[in-house]
Formats: sequence, C-alpha cells, structure tokens
Amino acid sequence: MKFKGLASCVALVTGLFSGSVAATEYALPAPGEHVVGSLRKVQAQYEDTFETLGERHGFGHLEMIAANPGVDAWLPGEGRDIVLPGQHVLPEAPRRGIVVNLPEYRLYYFSEDQQSVVTYPVGIGREGWSSPIGETRVARKEANPSWYPPESVRKEHAAEGDFLPQVVPPGPDNPMGPYKMNLALSGYVIHGTNKNFGIGMRVSHGCFRLRNDDISALFPQVPLGTTVTIVNQPYKLGIHEGDLYLEVHTPLDEDGRPSSVDRLAAIQGLFASKPELTERFRLDWTLIRDTVYAEQGIPQRIGTAFRSNQSQAALAR
Repeated sequence: MKFKGLASCVALVTGLFSGSVAATEYALPAPGEHVVGSLRKVQAQYEDTFETLGERHGFGHLEMIAANPGVDAWLPGEGRDIVLPGQHVLPEAPRRGIVVNLPEYRLYYFSEDQQSVVTYPVGIGREGWSSPIGETRVARKEANPSWYPPESVRKEHAAEGDFLPQVVPPGPDNPMGPYKMNLALSGYVIHGTNKNFGIGMRVSHGCFRLRNDDISALFPQVPLGTTVTIVNQPYKLGIHEGDLYLEVHTPLDEDGRPSSVDRLAAIQGLFASKPELTERFRLDWTLIRDTVYAEQGIPQRIGTAFRSNQSQAALAR
C-alpha cells in the first residue's frame, strides 16, 4: 500500500445531533454514468446557521459555505433560500467499499451488492496532521471505544494548558464517539466524536469525522476487511444523461492546506489526460473557467455530446 501525507489518525466523526439525516442513499448509476443526487433549496429560519442546517440535512460546514457564496454562515436570515448541494459526481475510484475524497470532505460507502451508494460529510486532518491518500482496509471494529491519546497529541494539548489523561473511557467526553473502525494502517481510525462542530472541515489529527448518527448507521453495514480508498480529487468529471459535468472543490495540498495550484492549468491537464472526452463532447471553456474559479462543489454541465454526421443529416432533412 502506498500512502502520502500520513498523520496519526484517520477518523470519521459524527456529531450528537439526534434525528440527523446526514446520510443519503442513492441507486448506483449505470456503467458510464457518474452523477447521483439532486440540488435542493430550503428557507432558513431565524435561528438557523449553516452548522444547524448541515446537521439537519446532511452536509458539512465548508460545502454549505461554498454552495451559498455571499450568505452569512452564522446568520443566513429568516426566509433566505439556502442551496443544499446534494448532487455529486462520484469520485474516480473503484465502486466498492468506502471511498473518501479529501477536498470534498465526503465519504461514500458502496453497498456489497453494488446496487447503491450512501454518502456522509466528514471532517479531515487539519494543517500539520494531513489525512493519507491510498488504499487500505477496515482491520478492526469496536463499539464504545476508549481513547488512548498519542503522546504527540497530549503534548499539543498540554502546551495549551489542557492536560489529557493517558486513557479516556467511553462516554460523552470521549472524542471517539460511540463507534470506531481501525484501518490497516497504524494510527488511522474511522470513528465518532463528542463535538458537533467540525464536520466538513479540516479539524482532526489526520482523522475523518462523521456525526454520531452517521457512524451509528455506517458501523453495522461495514464488514471487516472492507476496502477503504482515500483520494484527493478537487476536480471531478462525470457523465449524466449523455452530457459531461464538472464538479470543483478547493484543491488541498499534501499537508491538507488549501492549495495555490494553477487552477486552469490543472483542469487543462485533466482534460489532456482524457482525450476521449474532448473527442466526444463539445466543451464550454468559458463555463469551465467560471466553474473552476467558483469552487462551489456543485456539478455543472460543461459539455454536450457531438451529434454524429448521420444524426446531423437527419436533422437537416
């Protein structure tokens, strides 16, 4: 197994919001199709924030901000239309087991019968504690786990006047939450949390965080040995109903920080690596440029299929 950006813990963390509907299950599209879900809008209530809306409807903090540019995340405003970015281009990875796309702050779990996919928002490793990239598997599962904070984490907390014990038992103060799934990579875990805030952000010590309702739903579905694939794909291309779509997220570097990569050069390189797409689709490069710079995390139709000469002749008659 090859990994980049290893840190101390890969953790899926879930919050304590009861009644969360964070996971959404979709039928897998047919081979050659890559888009699931749909966009929705809700009207904000006076007390709503992006954090509460995300918990209620199954989205992370940063993806809510990206999908709603110019809207105050902490006071959207009574009656304000809020976009819920529930349409996704599936990551370019095998459709099996767990797939996590870091710049998307999102996990996908493909059912064993290959008929459906369920997706959850996740927290990932923050600066200096980046999450890994590569393929591994679920090696161990545990309910009501204790937490044994690594020495590096204890030192970090001690420097801030917060002295952690060597063992934190199960319960509301345990950052592991109600369940954890250890990966076959030392120190990396998929688990719950005792903090609501941070889902869909760079907050963990290398961990992926799911809300507690989500890990509670995911845990019994995932058999030991399940493949876990972790990718870094800020630009996702996919075909939907015969057209080409592009979904863009803010790129992250190997340390988990927003990257200063040349966006247009990166997307041009992506298309150059897929010449079959430029041969099959008429691309709207103005819309591609706008989508790349907007980084809204919403799939945009950027290409329509060329008609065959026979079809064009039939239309001309």
